[in-house]
Amino acid sequence: MKYMLLVCGDDTADASGMAPVEPWVEELGDSRVRLHGHRLAQPSEAVTVRVRGGEVLRTDGPFAETKEYVAGFDVLECDSLEEAVRAAARHPVATIGAMEVRPFWPMEGEEDAETLIRRLDAELTDAAGERDIERMLACYAPDATVFHLVDGREQHGLDAFRKAVEDVFASVTGPVTREVLDLRVHVDESIAFAHALVRIRATRTDGEPLDDVLRVTTGYRDAGLRWLITHEHVSLQAGTRP
Repeated sequence: MKYMLLVCGDDTADASGMAPVEPWVEELGDSRVRLHGHRLAQPSEAVTVRVRGGEVLRTDGPFAETKEYVAGFDVLECDSLEEAVRAAARHPVATIGAMEVRPFWPMEGEEDAETLIRRLDAELTDAAGERDIERMLACYAPDATVFHLVDGREQHGLDAFRKAVEDVFASVTGPVTREVLDLRVHVDESIAFAHALVRIRATRTDGEPLDDVLRVTTGYRDAGLRWLITHEHVSLQAGTRP
């Protein structure tokens, strides 16, 4: 289960004897307990936003004037609240401030990120088989960067990528088979990376068969309601083309 760890500092506390935070970050990161986190700027740099009667009211400074403030955050993956509390107690700031441990709100029926990414890849396979370019492009972010297999050039944005896919489909006839031989996914909060071997089979316009095994490295971003491809690099596996 995921927990949000709010690192609460205290303006009146003496931090001169506090241990460095880096060893805690490194240790919990290596054990995959700490997934993500960052230090925040001082409360004086905050902006508080309210909307009243349709009017946006902006106030420079924090929501509440207090000596205690949120100095940073960490996202933890723990088996229980007790494990998250033990991790929080080892944070150096706990010796001079406070650590608020709060579970993420449970999402009923929510699927894990890897399942969603694998489903996105399956959608790409189905769309390629039907030669449905728009359905394929729907798997990519609008600002996606793709390194094209044919010429290796960078295609930035969907318009450029659409043209590249159209050129590929124009070079073959009939159905296109995309078979994923191996797919390894690594997820880190709102971003993910995958490494895959993909076999592409079709018939070239000159009647010759196309049967290539590709190495595909893909970067994904959590776009809020779904995952999208933001970066893709495709290369031909050595020794697979006669």
